[in-house]
Formats: sequence, C-alpha cells, structure tokens
Amino acid sequence: MLNKTVKVIIDEKYIKAWQELVDTLADLLSIPSALIMRVEKDEIEVFISSKSKGNPYHPGEKEKVWGSGLYCETVMKTQNKLLVPNALKDKKWANNPDIKLNMISYLGFPILLPSGEAFGTICLLDNKENAYSPKIEKLLVSFRNLVQADIELLYLNQLLGDKNKTLLDYLFELQKLRGIVQICSNCKSIKDAYGNWIPVEQFLITHPEANFSHGLCEECAKKLYPEYT
Repeated sequence: MLNKTVKVIIDEKYIKAWQELVDTLADLLSIPSALIMRVEKDEIEVFISSKSKGNPYHPGEKEKVWGSGLYCETVMKTQNKLLVPNALKDKKWANNPDIKLNMISYLGFPILLPSGEAFGTICLLDNKENAYSPKIEKLLVSFRNLVQADIELLYLNQLLGDKNKTLLDYLFELQKLRGIVQICSNCKSIKDAYGNWIPVEQFLITHPEANFSHGLCEECAKKLYPEYT
C-alpha cells in the first residue's frame, strides 16, 4: 500500500520543465493563461503559471479552495475533466471568482499522486469564449501525463530515499525479481534479488507484479528456532 503521508517536494529541474510546458501551451493556443495548480489541505496555490501576456495569475498566489466555486475545485472533487466554454452563459458559474479576472472559459484535468490523492490541476483559461477542440484536450492530457510521471518518480524516490533513480531503474529491478519471491512467514519481510530482506511495503511499491512464496528470514529463524541457528 502506498504511503499517503509523503509530501512530494518538486525539484528545481522539474519546475523549470513544467514552466516550459505551460509557456508552450499558452503560446501555441494563443491564450492568456496555462496553469499547474497545487492543493494543500484547504488551499489551492498557483504553482506554475505561463509567462504569457494578459495572464492575471502569479506563482505563489493562494485561495481557499473548498466551497470557493473555482473551476479547479470541481476538477478535484470529480477527479475528471472540466470544460466551461463560457461561464457568462452558464448560471452555475455566476459566482466563480475567476470571472472577476475575466477568465470566462476553462479546460482543466486533475493531477493525481500515485496514492490517488489530488496533487492539483493542469488547466487553460481564456478571456473569451473558447470550446477547446478535442485536439487541444488530447494535448493537455498528454502534458498532464508527463507531469504525473514526474510526480510519480519524485514520490517513489522520496519514499525510498533514493534521489538518483529513474523509472527505468525501477523497471530493471522489477525484471530481475520476476518469478517467485520469498516472503518471511513471520515478519513479512521480502527477500530481494540481492539476498536482502526488506519491508513488504517498500517492496510492493517497486514490484507490484511479483509472485510470492513463504520463507523465513535469518532474524526470525534465530528467534523462532534458536536451536538450529
């Protein structure tokens, strides 16, 4: 089971890459705002904001999110896409704070942590009516997936204490450990490819496809059967 207490710390290289991503979106689509938002408890923060002309959102700005009426609140509650071509034509969005900034159209998708919890959203906003074509939706989903892949790697590295591993490294480890894997019948530790016994939670994060058989680790063997060790 994934540890939900891990707070993902975003390295500077990822912040730079995500900045280029939102800048590209805003420039390519000729819109004022492309954002990556981050939620923490009851607040939502402008984490990355495109450096585009007319963008009213600035990194570090925070708002209360739950019950706010923000577009992003709906995205995180439903964990699904939200498309609002023109909020001025939809009474549901009459009290949306973004309208005060003249951001009347919105397309957003959720960004999730590997645990399934909300990290935030990636979204596009325009000061004019915009229905955002299926091609634009597909592009935004692709960029969202890139961000989620980065977060997944950071999450695993921080959880396991190894900042230098890539997803490919984890894949190679999984390939080495395919087949039957020994699990201690007493303490439930897992024996890895190098003969080390590690906690089952740590193992399952990086080797979700492994098959298990029972064994007994050295420490438990000493405790349970001292006469044979």
